[in-house]
Amino acid sequence: MNHNWKLVAATAAVLLTAVACGSSSGGDKTAGGSGFKAPDVPMAKKLGTKEGSVSILAWPGYAEDGTNDPKTDWVTPFEQATGCQATVKYFDTSDAAVTLIKTGDYDVVSASGDATLRLIAGGDVAPVNTDLLTHYADIRSFLKDKPYNSVDGQMYGMPQGWGANLLTYNPDVVKPAPTSWSSVFDANSPYKGKITPYDSPIYIADAALYLMNTNPDLGIKNPYALDKHQLDMAVNVLKTQRGEVSEYWSDYLKQQQAFESGDSVIGTSWQFIVNLIDADKKPIKAILPDEGSTGWSDTWMISSKSKHPNCAYAWLDYIGGPDGNAASAYYFGEAPANTKACDVIATTDNDASFCDTFHAGDEAYAKKLWYWTTPVSACLDGRTNVKCTTYADWTQAWTAIKG
Repeated sequence: MNHNWKLVAATAAVLLTAVACGSSSGGDKTAGGSGFKAPDVPMAKKLGTKEGSVSILAWPGYAEDGTNDPKTDWVTPFEQATGCQATVKYFDTSDAAVTLIKTGDYDVVSASGDATLRLIAGGDVAPVNTDLLTHYADIRSFLKDKPYNSVDGQMYGMPQGWGANLLTYNPDVVKPAPTSWSSVFDANSPYKGKITPYDSPIYIADAALYLMNTNPDLGIKNPYALDKHQLDMAVNVLKTQRGEVSEYWSDYLKQQQAFESGDSVIGTSWQFIVNLIDADKKPIKAILPDEGSTGWSDTWMISSKSKHPNCAYAWLDYIGGPDGNAASAYYFGEAPANTKACDVIATTDNDASFCDTFHAGDEAYAKKLWYWTTPVSACLDGRTNVKCTTYADWTQAWTAIKG
């Protein structure tokens, strides 16, 4: 079966800093003990009558209603089951999602980790009462209560799915087979001019992860928590890599073509791109290196200005349930969050190997990933004696890296 996988973009250019809590009753909510405070946005205590409609803001491929392909539709079954008529608007960057949700015109948003803390800090999304979600218990435990989707133990959404940023290479050219990210960051890489990194400021975290393992004296404990010196060191790694890059990629089709043509032979990629290249019978392999990797885990969040909160909860429960989660994760090309979704995929899509390919239930594998998380000034590694750099700093640095 052919998948119409869409690109998960991870671009953003808006500063997120620690926001003072305006609560006089709910108390401070702190992310990971780092001092990041969330505004006191009310959380639903119970559900009421469904309002009859819901406005969905989504990455392409997360809420398909048959418009793009009549055979690809999991929104209509939701409407039929709940009576909530859905309107769907797609966005192509996290920055666009943040801007759109602020308008108050949308009830729910599928947010990547480079947007979630900005939405929480801005008071743009509400804490989610997971007791009101019948399928929350079936969500894999390693996707719950994480620094990118919760604050002080309070969840702010329903996990959608996850994936790893893999070290991908052409085995006919790259010999011996690589085992470490040093193969793309080493200043003396034999693959100069053939290396393809991901085109986003969040890629700085990949260099920081490399430094965590190769230069422990820097004291990096979390690749998204970098003080000024640590950021400068990561930038130096990437400026050196710049002279060895074939192209920075953000369009998955272009990266697929570059690997197939030989213009690129090694770099960061995603499992579904590897699958596409393999389907074309071109040489390709991908590994999770010894030192682990960055990755993504997206979360469905409810707008604090939602006009249809009951239908919003209904959508979160449906898309996090086995059928909705299976359909969206399979179409998109990622590991589903719901533990029962793999059985649905094996039965409905006749693809028993899908979840093994994407390591859906492999918690040990998942623990090797540092999921995209928005860098904030309150250090996410718990340090309080220094300010960390923000996404705005990373964006400025990325512009300097690329020249």
